[in-house]
Amino acid sequence: MADTTPHQHHRIDYIEFVVTDMEAAKAFFAAAFGWSFTDYAPTYAGIQGDGKEQGGITVGDPGTGGPLVVLYSADLEASFAAVEGTGATITKPIFSFPGGRRFECVIPGGSPIAVWSS
Repeated sequence: MADTTPHQHHRIDYIEFVVTDMEAAKAFFAAAFGWSFTDYAPTYAGIQGDGKEQGGITVGDPGTGGPLVVLYSADLEASFAAVEGTGATITKPIFSFPGGRRFECVIPGGSPIAVWSS
């Protein structure tokens, strides 16, 4: 069922990950978080979830900048274990910060991400 929630002005609505290896990135997200994709071109795939497209993966040069995307996890240890099993590079193992705990990694082919839990 398609999401009929209206888009919100000035709210994050979609995010793109720039990677050098499309298949490695898709395999990572599928294995670590159970995401599915719609392939639009060899260099672009849409990220599907909750009845709507939530973002995309595009092939290019990830460079050194860009936003750090932070995902929430109800079970941080299980998420960490799933990410470890994908070949992602863990850049910061689970650590505490005011408000919760998180870890950070670089996905195969490019972008850094963080996963947190309260």
